[in-house]
Amino acid sequence: MTSDICNAPLSLKTPEALNSWNDMVRAFLAHGTTTPQHLGAVLTAEPDFAMGYAAKGLFSLMMGRAEMWEVAEAARDAAHRARAANPITQREEWWIIALDRWLAESPTGAVAAMEHILDVYPEDTLSAKTGHAIRFILGDATGMRASIERVLPAYGADHPLRGYIMGCHAFSLEETGEYAAAERAGRCGLIYAPDDAWGLHAVTHVHDMRAQADAGIKLIEENPGAWDQSNNFRYHVWWHKALLHMDRGEHEIALALYDDQIRADKTDDYRDIANATSLLMRLELDGMEVGDRWNELGALAANRIDDGCVVFADLHYQLALAGAGQKDAAKAMTARFAHDAKQVGDMAARVTNPGVTALAGLNAFAEGRYSDAFTQLAAARPRMQSIGGSHAQRDVFERMTIDAGLQAGHADATETILLERLALRAGHEDRFTATRFARLADMRRIPAQ
Repeated sequence: MTSDICNAPLSLKTPEALNSWNDMVRAFLAHGTTTPQHLGAVLTAEPDFAMGYAAKGLFSLMMGRAEMWEVAEAARDAAHRARAANPITQREEWWIIALDRWLAESPTGAVAAMEHILDVYPEDTLSAKTGHAIRFILGDATGMRASIERVLPAYGADHPLRGYIMGCHAFSLEETGEYAAAERAGRCGLIYAPDDAWGLHAVTHVHDMRAQADAGIKLIEENPGAWDQSNNFRYHVWWHKALLHMDRGEHEIALALYDDQIRADKTDDYRDIANATSLLMRLELDGMEVGDRWNELGALAANRIDDGCVVFADLHYQLALAGAGQKDAAKAMTARFAHDAKQVGDMAARVTNPGVTALAGLNAFAEGRYSDAFTQLAAARPRMQSIGGSHAQRDVFERMTIDAGLQAGHADATETILLERLALRAGHEDRFTATRFARLADMRRIPAQ
């Protein structure tokens, strides 16, 4: 047995495989493009390495794509065979258990397995980041923060991965409303890990929530080393930059970023689709014509109707279908939600509540039935965090709820949501809040026709 860069035990036998594993860990933490190549090198060097297959399976499930479920199942089978043929560590055993649990429709069970590992190996940054990532998919901001904070004391200045764990801490602080502490943690983490896209993006979230567009744009522009070599996560950083330009009223710049960066590669990764659909919707809510850009997204989303892996993804697919005018595909998505709501498991529960109600609200909004849209979207609001993503990502649904309320003339109820949105931002008024309060004031000055 040996130990990896996380100071946790492994059953790898050769220095070559260990070096590739450590390279994989660093790449995974940095959202690097080379993560799968390094993992592939490990399994080529030692094809009986059980934890390598467990990692492949869990990383596949994180992609939220139906076809990756089969990849994860094959990885699970390979991990079980390797475990039967060779002695493995308890850490590796719990990685296999985590994969088994997620494939049994319990990502929360996978998180619990990671926490079991951290009980024994608090310096295991790979397990901490993996649990953090799964909690993000589940919308568990409080759990993200608690998990990272209980292992932070193990990360002294000499820990080689200290910066990445600080980036995770920064994001969890931001998502739980501790904006000043989040900025401090994120900026400090970048000193230790200047290639930590997640940590830089956490500070960008702080600037978004505080309506500090200038500071957010400056942060991204001055730290390209943190994100320009990352995988498709770099598109998400460009998305953040576009939102910040929108907050300055620079909608043309935001649309140019959409064309030149955010959709430079026409991928159908759900995270990339979410970036694109939510930005186009924000632009349209502000009255900007986006041309035929919805058509490309709608065509991709139509192929994902039956995925059913992540409710966050499905709701963004529905935005794309509505934007592209694909009514039959949108109806098929609605039918699939009704079916999934009768199933069991962590994701099925999220389809049941808030998914079905939120989807009905999006459909009503697309059809111009704004009173119905407001009623449904407002009803879904209390549980929307459970679909995953961040405050900034889910804000597109918040904006649609508010604009539906304004269109339908529900002044008092819309004002309540605006005030709650403002409170989440610690009283920092962004451009959206200011313009919608102005519309609300106009509505109350002008008698109903």
